[in-house]
Amino acid sequence: MNVEVASYAGIFDTIKQRRSIGQMTQQQPTREQIERILEAATYAPNHYVTEPWKFFVLTGPAREELGKVMAEALEARLGDTSSHRAQAMLATERKKPFRAPVIIVVTIPGLRHLQGVEIENIEAGAVAVQNMLLTAEEMGLATLWRTGEAAYDPHVKQWFGLAPEDHIVAFVYLGYPAVSRPTRVPTPFSVKTTWLS
Repeated sequence: MNVEVASYAGIFDTIKQRRSIGQMTQQQPTREQIERILEAATYAPNHYVTEPWKFFVLTGPAREELGKVMAEALEARLGDTSSHRAQAMLATERKKPFRAPVIIVVTIPGLRHLQGVEIENIEAGAVAVQNMLLTAEEMGLATLWRTGEAAYDPHVKQWFGLAPEDHIVAFVYLGYPAVSRPTRVPTPFSVKTTWLS
């Protein structure tokens, strides 16, 4: 097998092997590993070369601060939090940032002022996230891409210095897997594809 075919097979295998891992150990990836993942994100295609992304890397106590902010935002959305169910929801929300030792938050600030169509800049941010996930997979790390209501909440955005109209594309939870990768058999592309000629 020549080098080009081997390289192609490696990329294809990484794509097929990647899974969302919900349980991670508290072993923290190295700064060099995190920086490599961030660098991979910056090679995502983006129309007009807007490079619309900005990253926040949270470790240690910063995760606790984020958990507090997320719980505060949820409390405001719920209104009445006196019930046991509401209190349980708040406790769960507060713990979410501790799913992994590292969280990389992918944001798009100043979206309305970027050149091009808004959705294309959001799509560029999503492609940057995919680059991150594949690079982490190649390194044997675990990732979990999450958004949820917290990603759209103005209070959470403000904590990151974002305006309400700015976007949080992803909370990328990053660490080492604590469980085996689940199996997944996607719907065959043939079912989803129409060939036109």
